[in-house]
Amino acid sequence: MSRKFKKGYFVQGQFVAEGSELDLELKRELKGSDEASRTDMKRESTELQKLGEDLLTLSTERLAKLGLPEKLTDAVAEARRITNFEGKRRQMQFIGKLMRKLEDDQLAAVRDALQSQHSGPASETLALHQTEQWRDALLATDGALALWLEAFPDTDTQQLRALIRQARKDAAALPNAPAGEAPRHGKAYREIFQFVKEHLSHVPE
Repeated sequence: MSRKFKKGYFVQGQFVAEGSELDLELKRELKGSDEASRTDMKRESTELQKLGEDLLTLSTERLAKLGLPEKLTDAVAEARRITNFEGKRRQMQFIGKLMRKLEDDQLAAVRDALQSQHSGPASETLALHQTEQWRDALLATDGALALWLEAFPDTDTQQLRALIRQARKDAAALPNAPAGEAPRHGKAYREIFQFVKEHLSHVPE
């Protein structure tokens, strides 16, 4: 009479019969390992999705310096333009998919750039506020121009006066922004900001 062999497998030289206590224990361990692996993968995927969303907050200059794949930078630029909720959601999922293709050093660079922007030097924040204050003052009163010329005598007065005139004219012509939206401004308004920013950047500390 032939001997009937049990079904099973070997683990480190030991035979494990299917259905035995050891078999069930090993399968529970394996299942737990698989679940842990899936949990880790899901956590990583969620983290990269969030990192992709944060990319939209990076300044254009910082984003360009990262040297990310063109497909990803184009996707970020497109996401910034999309206003439809569902369209934005699908675009962000696409960005998350592209983020998972990045190398570890690229992901580290993205995190560093976001951290640097988030905790930028206090001097940068102060310079930004000063620029905005000067711009707003120059547009609000003629007296501010006299103060500016006193502080920056090398200013191209004709250019600055022309910009102020044009910005005021644009402000009067542009329709009021809908409730909840930022006021609309013309090109001259932005050019005054750059004009002031450039002069302030040359002031010795």
